[in-house]
Amino acid sequence: MFQHASDWGVALPYGAPALDMRLVHERKDKIVTSLTKGIDFLFKKHKIDRITGTARLVGNSRVDVFEGETQALEAMDIIVATGSSPRALPGIEIDHARIVTSDDAIHLAEVPKSLVVLGAGAVGVEFASIYRRFGSEVTIVELLPRLVPGEDDAVSAELEKSFKKQGIRSLTGSKVVSVTSDAKGVRVKVKGPEGKSQSFVVDVLLVATGRSPVTAGLGAEALGVQMDNGYIRVDAMYRTSVPNISAIGDVIALEERAHPQLAHVSSAEGVLEIHPLNYDHVPSCTYCDPEIGSVGLTEAEATRRGFDVRVGAFPVGVLGRAKMAGETAGFVKIVAEKRYDEVLGVHMIGPRSTELVGEAALALRLECTVEELMKTIHAHPTFSEAVGEAAHAVHGAAIHV
Repeated sequence: MFQHASDWGVALPYGAPALDMRLVHERKDKIVTSLTKGIDFLFKKHKIDRITGTARLVGNSRVDVFEGETQALEAMDIIVATGSSPRALPGIEIDHARIVTSDDAIHLAEVPKSLVVLGAGAVGVEFASIYRRFGSEVTIVELLPRLVPGEDDAVSAELEKSFKKQGIRSLTGSKVVSVTSDAKGVRVKVKGPEGKSQSFVVDVLLVATGRSPVTAGLGAEALGVQMDNGYIRVDAMYRTSVPNISAIGDVIALEERAHPQLAHVSSAEGVLEIHPLNYDHVPSCTYCDPEIGSVGLTEAEATRRGFDVRVGAFPVGVLGRAKMAGETAGFVKIVAEKRYDEVLGVHMIGPRSTELVGEAALALRLECTVEELMKTIHAHPTFSEAVGEAAHAVHGAAIHV
């Protein structure tokens, strides 16, 4: 808001505001502490013992914990939920100062003048947004042909357009071929899609190319647990190949599809009852600027699966609420199938998308038709009107465009 203060009629009589990273981190740490204390409270409330230490599976009913003296814990069932950590790349040595992971990037004491982000998935574009708003010169390098490659093609295109307006440079279809670091900075050599190379010298290189499972030293393989490139392979009910040992969260590999590494997915897996999760109904949120929210099949995936697809989209900028907020970039896109009019996917980019996607997730869960979504009254003026208008657009009947 300070960057556009004059648009809102706000005067800054003492000059431009300054960013105090000490206070930024102080606020961040306060929030994190509050959340972790909340978990501690819930453990106590529900009489759950928390034991801190490094653990190893010894059998299908025993876990040894190493923290001072070894503790042997025995149980009828064991659930492995060791999570993931930032993935390193061969040939790039993380020094946690100039060449960093997302774990380091959230703690940088100073805003780097220049930053290269390697990887344009959710983590990469989120940190690109953060540090561009903090004032860094940001370049994103992505091996695949577009930003956020897991999203609908239209969302990727809109994000790249928005990033360009913000001054974030996107090098898609490009590969980092060498990285060297010295007192002057980090030299990054990149080869583009046509084979042309270019080099940058930047203050910080952020490696954001995904996350790896935390299974080293766990002892799972020694027990005969089936593994998949470090991940624990599970069935639809999260059972491993060893009786009485299950696994959930970022550490698992599913039998027939990629497993989304999302906190809310891990939580849902932890409270699973008798029916497997429908991973087509998992919402995804990316907290870049503009925000991205999506659930269900993309247009390309729906077509690949053989659906007779029709789509509708509505631009957020038409809405009165968007104009009042000064946030007019983005759209809502609905993917549906013609025969039964069922909503197959909803993909949005723009203000409050990470909140609006909740309605879309419910629509898919209830096997909602486009017509039902059209007839749902959306309050005015709100951003949610874009969802209703996009439903009208699927039938070629958007009202306000």
